[in-house]
Amino acid sequence: MTTAQVRLAFALLVIVAVAAAVAPAVAPYAPDAVDLMNRRAGPSGLHWLGTDDLGRDLLSRIVFGARVSLAVGVVAGALSALFGTAVGLVAGYAGRWTDDVLMRCTDAMLAVPRLPLLMIASVVLSPTVPALVVLVGAVGWMETARVVRAEALTLKSRDWVSGAKALGGSPWRVAARHVLPSATSVIAAATTLAVARGILLESTLSFFGVGVQPPRASWGNMLYQGQATLATEPWLAVFPGLAILVTVYCLNVLGDALVAAPAAGRGWNRRP
Repeated sequence: MTTAQVRLAFALLVIVAVAAAVAPAVAPYAPDAVDLMNRRAGPSGLHWLGTDDLGRDLLSRIVFGARVSLAVGVVAGALSALFGTAVGLVAGYAGRWTDDVLMRCTDAMLAVPRLPLLMIASVVLSPTVPALVVLVGAVGWMETARVVRAEALTLKSRDWVSGAKALGGSPWRVAARHVLPSATSVIAAATTLAVARGILLESTLSFFGVGVQPPRASWGNMLYQGQATLATEPWLAVFPGLAILVTVYCLNVLGDALVAAPAAGRGWNRRP
């Protein structure tokens, strides 16, 4: 992964995030503004990305849909990273039976098909945005837990951790004050990938009709609405799909860059 690719990915993510944050200022139309005289219009100077079956401006809906998709991805990713970090740190640092119990629970969660479970739970709980955040976060912590556990296992065997123990530091104080800060780059990488998974899961649930419900725009339900007319009005599906693709790809690029960071950059040489 080259530096130029990482910088480009970061710049694109910043653009998407800023556009979502100031959506009313940058969107040319209201996301639900209906113009029946311009139904299914192709990209033009009036509507840069075309319009949907109700004449709503596609660019405006993509910008406002970014608010929903990014919010679900970021908040759910943060929740899953927080819980996964706690599980992985305890499992890796405590070891023995604690590690066995926590990792078997993690393996059990990984064995459950994630998408069918989310679809059933979303239907039962009603597909609101807060419910999606909780559900996506609840099924996304396992990968983070495994990564943090592996890092904790590596760090706890280092000399400076042994030194902190010899100076009288309690196990949990050493874990919180020395092991955890030294694993921040790994946690950041796992969080970045968790956000990407959250966006994909929200988009998939919305595509299948059990996520964000119309008329509220999200990239997933826009993709669903456009797939029926893909042969005649491809822009209705292509542009929301590109928004998902570019955002998730950029997040994965940043995650890969953090994973590939040199050991010195991860703080492995940190001293207590």
